[in-house]
Amino acid sequence: MTKTGLPGILASVRDGDDQWFGTAGVADTRTGRKRLPQERFRIGSITKTFTATVVLQLEAEGKLSLDDTVEEWLPGLVRGNGNDGRQITIKQLLNMTSGLFNHLNDKKMLARLAGPGFLKHRYDRYQPQQLVKIGTANAPDFKPGQGWTYTNTGFVLAAMIVEKATGRTYAEQVAQRIIRPLRLTGTHVPGGNEVRIRGPHARHYSTLYSQEPKPTTYDVTDLNPSAGWAAGNMVSTAADLDRFFTALLKGRLLPKAQQRQMFATNPVPEGKWIPNTTYGLGMSSVKLSCGTTVWGMGGALVGSWSYAYGTRDATRMLVQNVNGDWNNPIAAFTDVLEAEFCATGSPSSPQE
Repeated sequence: MTKTGLPGILASVRDGDDQWFGTAGVADTRTGRKRLPQERFRIGSITKTFTATVVLQLEAEGKLSLDDTVEEWLPGLVRGNGNDGRQITIKQLLNMTSGLFNHLNDKKMLARLAGPGFLKHRYDRYQPQQLVKIGTANAPDFKPGQGWTYTNTGFVLAAMIVEKATGRTYAEQVAQRIIRPLRLTGTHVPGGNEVRIRGPHARHYSTLYSQEPKPTTYDVTDLNPSAGWAAGNMVSTAADLDRFFTALLKGRLLPKAQQRQMFATNPVPEGKWIPNTTYGLGMSSVKLSCGTTVWGMGGALVGSWSYAYGTRDATRMLVQNVNGDWNNPIAAFTDVLEAEFCATGSPSSPQE
């Protein structure tokens, strides 16, 4: 925390049946309150792993196929500017090979979500169809299946297909299939107009991605996360993320066929995402300097960055969160991953 200047970090470690929790910094810069194990925080793109799990469960139940096209489920929605839902499959939505432009990178959206524009638009509500329209107003990055690019728009479409296939809302499906069965009491999908984090939580801080040498820091705890929806709007806790990823890694949430598909990862092209990573269906891996590979997902939203990674057999898990978004939190997270999974006393052979 000294190196990054971030407000506070928490880390939860499970090694077999042993648990450890630690913090540095503060949850609230005004009061100096310390960070706590029960704190809830915005998990950003870790939401994608929940979404992919629901989609794969529906495939296992025969309610949809990963080879179905977007057009089959959402006729006419993805058309124009070189975009064609008839050529994009559900699998391509989940593994980032659809070619769809990331709606959060749209110039108008960037002006609303970063810089001074955020303060004016932080409570704006977006509908899923609106997000897709913003994404498809831009030309695709490549033809479906012919490249890889990190795009949130694909997961918005995947969740819309979930709703079409089940007749229930995305939030209801996540709650019914994951949150309630695993008793994730600190986890929820925010409602459309919900701007506050329920229950105990740290304050979330941001410089709004300013490039100034000494930027102003803003409290951004309250915001409407609907711009991310099923790609990044969920709230959770360290303990809940540990429980979720442990169940997922151990094969308790998906049948074997769907489990294989989720974990069939491919190397992420250099410069496209986090270094030394592979990506599957809402699931990623990170190869550490000692050769150990850890599995899970990372996520970022204004004021909150999170990492949840563990060994492939889930015997060891590490969940981290920082309540600030400057000075590249991923570098800090990687340092902690290295300390846990590569330190003296850890297994010397790679864990795949």
